[in-house]
Amino acid sequence: MRWTNRILKLLAILILSFVFFLALLFRSDISAEEAIEKYRTPQSHFIEVDGVNVHVRFLGEGDPIFLLHGSFSSLHTWEVWQQELSPYFMTISLDFPGHGLTGPDELKRYSVEDYSHLVLSLAEKLNLPKFHLAGNSMGGAVALQIASDSPEKVLSLNLIDASGAPRRENRSVDSTQNQQRGGGAWIFKVASNPVFSKILLKCTPKFLFAMNMKEVYGDDEKVTDQAVTRYYELLLREGNRQATIDRLTQPRSSSINFDRLTMPTLILWGAKDTWIPLAQGRALEKAIPGANLVVFEEAGHVPMEEIPTESVAEYLSFLGVEVRKNYLEPPKHVAYAD
Repeated sequence: MRWTNRILKLLAILILSFVFFLALLFRSDISAEEAIEKYRTPQSHFIEVDGVNVHVRFLGEGDPIFLLHGSFSSLHTWEVWQQELSPYFMTISLDFPGHGLTGPDELKRYSVEDYSHLVLSLAEKLNLPKFHLAGNSMGGAVALQIASDSPEKVLSLNLIDASGAPRRENRSVDSTQNQQRGGGAWIFKVASNPVFSKILLKCTPKFLFAMNMKEVYGDDEKVTDQAVTRYYELLLREGNRQATIDRLTQPRSSSINFDRLTMPTLILWGAKDTWIPLAQGRALEKAIPGANLVVFEEAGHVPMEEIPTESVAEYLSFLGVEVRKNYLEPPKHVAYAD
């Protein structure tokens, strides 16, 4: 009896300690108004697309480029790229539903197909019959889906550590959930777990995002507190945590016909990517006719953030812009031919 009482007391202490720990980690939502006030840019617009008020950022003039972000991210991931591309092109970045300032979709349309339809609807609304596509991680899978469904609209394709690579047995495939959700990254497994997801819905510690950021960078010393705070606070934007859980727990598939991807294609990959390994980049290179793979030996999963100048230089060169080695020389711009 004495041992039973001791065990019960110990269990009570452990339960109370756990409840107290969760209380310390509790984080309330950030209102949409507060998030918009802090994170909108001077080039931000909110455009209604298929019933969703989508946060879109325009910068530059010329042939349009859609820049598509990955899971847990936002259009801010393209900040340097937009600045560097805008002298030559009209850049269009957006927050997918359930991310950034766009917030949740009442109809819970969070699949790769849903996002690809949204981009095509936005392009139609903007009267853009043809455009370039660049996508990172999940955004790369969305770009692949768009290029497969509407190849006549895509001038060129840029895949950056993209999900959606084909399985070995097929060239036209249903991408696996593992490929679309960041490979073996622990945060995807935790967020999609029915028990832990309910905890994360209200108890979302910032240190998890610092750990997450260090995973996606090849050199974790480049991770800034400003970037961690932005990722963290945009997830806390009202409705985004629930949308993330809804997105990661929905059944997903994307049917990509790689034989239809005949547009010029550049694949950029960080050799130190632990979320989607370089082998997936090589698989994409083999699957897409004429694709060219460029590997950044010291970068991780998000080269456009970690090494923005080096990575955008490769993309500019691919698009026909001669990158100056000597900044005293004027730039040379060659329009990309169909």
